[in-house]
Amino acid sequence: MFILTLAPVFIVLLTFISIIYGTKEISMITIWEAIVHFDGSNIDHQIVRTGRIPRAIAVLLVGAFLAVAGSIMQGITRNYLASPSLMGVNDGSAFVITIAIVFLPGLSNLHMILLSMVGSALGAGLVFGFGTIIRNGLSPVRLAIIGTVIGTFLSSIATAIAMYHQVSQTVSAWYNTKVQAVDMDMLMLSLPIGVIGLILAMISARAITITSLGEDVAVGLGQKTKAVKIVSMMAVVCLTGTAVALVGKIAFVGLVIPHITRFIVGVDYRVIIPCSAVIGAFFLSFCDLISRYINFPYETPIGVVTAIIGVPFFLYLIRRRGGEKA
Repeated sequence: MFILTLAPVFIVLLTFISIIYGTKEISMITIWEAIVHFDGSNIDHQIVRTGRIPRAIAVLLVGAFLAVAGSIMQGITRNYLASPSLMGVNDGSAFVITIAIVFLPGLSNLHMILLSMVGSALGAGLVFGFGTIIRNGLSPVRLAIIGTVIGTFLSSIATAIAMYHQVSQTVSAWYNTKVQAVDMDMLMLSLPIGVIGLILAMISARAITITSLGEDVAVGLGQKTKAVKIVSMMAVVCLTGTAVALVGKIAFVGLVIPHITRFIVGVDYRVIIPCSAVIGAFFLSFCDLISRYINFPYETPIGVVTAIIGVPFFLYLIRRRGGEKA
């Protein structure tokens, strides 16, 4: 396909630019030497190997993970406002990480990733649980409101706990986007878990397409809808949990990218999921570059850039489609 063949070229180009340019000017020769002949005593080599390369890779992965997670959520719920940031998934992850930092200090990076995934499942479970018991709670706008309320509640409780135990700065390092300080060990641990999420997403892609036609249609075609939703949400948990553990909470990627992808490629999730991954990686990498130069030499948080794009898009969806199902 056009997107799957052309977009990776732009991704490589953006990654190349991301590694080359930064607050400190580093020559191409030095960058190449840092990659092939690393010298730990050379500050420029340290910046390239421990700062710019992990950051470039992490932004690509997180963009892909969040975009695919959003696509899955919108497909299985038939809710065009479903996304990790609006459905409490990100906030649940950050909440559990806060509890772990306060009450279980010294946990390994792997444990933190696993707990982040548990938090993602907790947040999604609370939102969809309340959506089920509230009248018309699963309609797009009401579910978004429930997600916002639950997410705000979890964030507030986590903030209060962190302040009481005087670990606000440590927790803030997890809550806030931290693409400028990606931990290489965390990146290496996140990669296989995220890949598992992508594999689960691709395995479920055909079933998600059928489910997106409606519950009655899916059951009529012999679809085991509960099994599909369980596997799909496992993918969402893997993808979102690793994304939050790796760089913190980033909003609106999982909302905006699936809509753009469906507009371009249609409604078949066997195509939507891989294309969402590619477009999401490109989108967040591009936002990362913008965040560096809005107020150069100071960096603007990447979440500000995604919000500048995502909030108008969110309002457009509500105005254009109201409370209807996807």
